[in-house]
Amino acid sequence: DVQLQASGGGLVQVGGSLRLSCALSGFTFVDRAIRWFRQAPGKEREGVSCLSVSDGERNYADSVKGRFTISEDHAKNTVYLQMNSLKPEDTAVYYCAALSSWFCDQSPVEYWGQGTLVTVSS
Repeated sequence: DVQLQASGGGLVQVGGSLRLSCALSGFTFVDRAIRWFRQAPGKEREGVSCLSVSDGERNYADSVKGRFTISEDHAKNTVYLQMNSLKPEDTAVYYCAALSSWFCDQSPVEYWGQGTLVTVSS
């Protein structure tokens, strides 16, 4: 049974940090690229960051470059999103997802995790 379990969201002040976790079961991130998405109220879902163990790619949306870092823990089969210098516009529900590809390309999402809410207060 494939599952992605996202956690770590919460309420944080502007300039603060949070670390989101995406625990995988039923597969590993060696098998699929993992992408973090977010959806703010009234806005479309957007890709935030992607990790491919197959080719080592880590990419970021322009809006989070230099502030967010994606990483992985093989032993825990978990992907993380470290978010620093948070801004009010980072407020959103964050989702982790496994792409139907080994690579961070335009392949569709094959599996979604549930969301975790991040609220940045000013």
